[in-house]
Amino acid sequence: MKEEIDLIIYKQNPKTQYMVGHLEDVLKQIEETLLMLSDPSFKEMAEEDLRRLLAEKEGALAQLNELLKEEEGDTEFPNEIILEVRAGTGGEEAALFAEELANMYGHFAELRKWQMHLIDESKSALGGYKEVVYEITGRDVYKDLRYETGVHRVQRIPGTEKNGRIHTSTASVVILPIAKKSSIVINPADLEMEFSRSGGAGGQNVNKVETAVRLIHKPTGVDARSTSERSQLKNREKALSILGAKLQVLKDEEDATKLSADRKNQIGTGDRSEKIRTYNFPQDRITDHRIKESWHNLPKIMSGELSPIIGALASKEHSTSTLDE
Repeated sequence: MKEEIDLIIYKQNPKTQYMVGHLEDVLKQIEETLLMLSDPSFKEMAEEDLRRLLAEKEGALAQLNELLKEEEGDTEFPNEIILEVRAGTGGEEAALFAEELANMYGHFAELRKWQMHLIDESKSALGGYKEVVYEITGRDVYKDLRYETGVHRVQRIPGTEKNGRIHTSTASVVILPIAKKSSIVINPADLEMEFSRSGGAGGQNVNKVETAVRLIHKPTGVDARSTSERSQLKNREKALSILGAKLQVLKDEEDATKLSADRKNQIGTGDRSEKIRTYNFPQDRITDHRIKESWHNLPKIMSGELSPIIGALASKEHSTSTLDE
């Protein structure tokens, strides 16, 4: 008898539907072989064929279930994110720190063989970033970087400081997962569009035509901007993707607040106003305040060696969720 329920699940999924034909053939052969077992002259041959076919069926089912499992993982931990870094308190020093953070994530992306694409940037007078937005794609990108959302604080002596005083500045980081399946539906009537000339890289034509796009979601006031593409249409598509991710995160945060006692992410991966980490350059120490752990060798960390920190956060979250079960 065919396993109709399983076949329906596999046929409805684009990732598995192309393999269902082979499984159906095997199931049909199994039914025919079972009928042959009742004939003594074919019994021995049928038993041997049946063993082979049952093993083939199990192998096909294992492949199909693995594909379904991978898709579930992609839904929970998408392989595409938007990284936003903004200067906070501290003026030009904060902008310089924001640039260092963006470069740190860029180096980490290189180490992980991820693709990083600039979407928008706003430079400060001294060359740091008032704001910068990147798209990063690659295996486990959201799984690894989801803990980075929040306020990052730096303590150090700026190059312009003559009296050797330590200054404190901040920059905020937001990680927005781009999910393949989203519950957010954006009504075009709720959108306001602004167009402007793009600055920075892209050639002279970029600066002559209003290709930069800013979308504002009027019901929430949430906005998204893209300037990196050469065409207005592509920038609009990119901005719409970012806006959808922002609205999804906003909804998730609201849901988490309503169910605060049962929050899945115990470390606080979604609170963008939370001070999560301090980079103390005079003491060559970085401290993550959520798990109360510190690491030394700041130059190495700023060059992209984030794995020990990310590993510690993942381990802490895993142990916390295990205790809650």
